[in-house]
Order: sequence, then structure tokens, then C-alpha cells
Amino acid sequence: QLQASGGGLVQPGGSLRLSCAAPGDTVEGFAIAWFRQAPGKEREQVACIAASDDSSVCADPAKGRFTMSSDAAKRTFYLQMNKLKPEDTAVYYCAGNDYSDYHASDIRGYHYWGQGTQVTVSS
Repeated sequence: QLQASGGGLVQPGGSLRLSCAAPGDTVEGFAIAWFRQAPGKEREQVACIAASDDSSVCADPAKGRFTMSSDAAKRTFYLQMNKLKPEDTAVYYCAGNDYSDYHASDIRGYHYWGQGTQVTVSS
């Protein structure tokens, strides 16, 4: 089960790092992605780490302000968010794609979801 953490309240222009842990399950070979969902909007992908043989392109709606990384030893994935804007306010989720059906860029392929963590960007 994926466990997301690190959300909170941050001022515009600030930074926040989210963490996604997979303590008990293997995610080897999975694609892992971060999604967000703001009130009244559809859930959208903001970053992903795909398998090496997956040529699909991960979404980047933050246009380079967000960076995803991983620590294999800790089975943890991170989302570093910089220059945050009020429109980044949303519940952020991490999710896993075992490649049973869709590529890393397709939300329909993500069958393993963690609980969300709220990110609020406000002065």
C-alpha cells in the first residue's frame, strides 16, 4: 500500500516536498506517479517515473517546477515542488502502475493508490 505524506500550507513562491512510501509491497517494475485533484476538477497526473522500456511521456502541467525522484533502498518516491502557486492547491496522490494494461502516462493504468495529502498554497 502506498503512503503519501508531506502536504501542508505554504506561501506562494515557496517549496514543499511530498513523499510516497511503499513499505510492505514491491513496486519493482512499476511506474509510479503523482496525481492531484483540486475541488471540482478532474484528477491529473503531475509527474511519473516510468519503466525503462516505457516510451510514454509523463505529464508536466507544472512546466518544470515539480521534480520527481526515488530512493530505491527506502522504497520511497518524492515530489519536489518549487515556486508554488495558488493554483497548485489540491489533494496530491501517489499511485502505482503494474503495466497490466496501460502505459505510465495513462491514469487508467494506475490501480494502486495511496491516501491523498492536502497541499494548500495561500498567503
